[in-house]
Amino acid sequence: MKICNTSNNSSTLTGFILLGFPCPREGQVLLSVLFSIVYLLTLMGNGSIICAVCWDQRLHSPMYILLANVSFLEIWYVTSTVPKVLANFLSVTKVISFSGCFLQFYFFFSLGCTECFFLAVMAFDRYLAICRPLHYPAIMTGCLCTNLVISCWVLGFLWFLIPIIVISQMSFCGSRIIDHFLCDPGPLLALTCTRTPKIELTSSTLSSLLLFIPFLFIMGSYALVLRAVLRVPSAAGQKKAFSTCGSHLAVVSLFYGSVVVMYVSPASKHEA
Repeated sequence: MKICNTSNNSSTLTGFILLGFPCPREGQVLLSVLFSIVYLLTLMGNGSIICAVCWDQRLHSPMYILLANVSFLEIWYVTSTVPKVLANFLSVTKVISFSGCFLQFYFFFSLGCTECFFLAVMAFDRYLAICRPLHYPAIMTGCLCTNLVISCWVLGFLWFLIPIIVISQMSFCGSRIIDHFLCDPGPLLALTCTRTPKIELTSSTLSSLLLFIPFLFIMGSYALVLRAVLRVPSAAGQKKAFSTCGSHLAVVSLFYGSVVVMYVSPASKHEA
């Protein structure tokens, strides 16, 4: 990575500056307390799910194994950003090192990619359980479940690897101020010395493929699930089938809703 300083002040910096959530000191302290509570609750909730699945033999089924993997992923997903956000709330300089910035960039997006794949696999699992209940044990075997889990982790951590390596080798100029609470590709590319349309196009294409292919797969799976559920004659049977999918659909809605707001909606073009 090459650093081109264009101001006297930037020569004293050893990394990027994450502006985070600009507000008065009292607001920073309040936000740090709020984020700390939510972070601890996230760790406790997901940790409890992992422990329950590990300790209870009755939960050693594909659905709960996938759930435990997603909980493990969520712990590291929030840990890749929240501790640094909390440190910056109480910091004056709000500096993140270059290596720390790109490590955060890599792990945040790799874990996000992995979650996209896991959500698609979980939708496939629910489709098999509801639409093919008699064939489910023969199709969703322990071997297939293990292969799907490994594939999600490997694909997730390889998906953005090359663009991140390329961006990390680029030259950065100016004040190196990132108007964000994490090292995001948009603000990082805005700080490069020269425009890189090929890198921007590659990053945008990979992001679009990652978002829309799993999402369309999830929607297709649930369309088939809905069709199968509506054919169930009893209301109790329909309610039971819907209850197995409700929590997963809630997670899909929260995950894709926040991603769309941050990266797809027109407002996402404005850094603030």
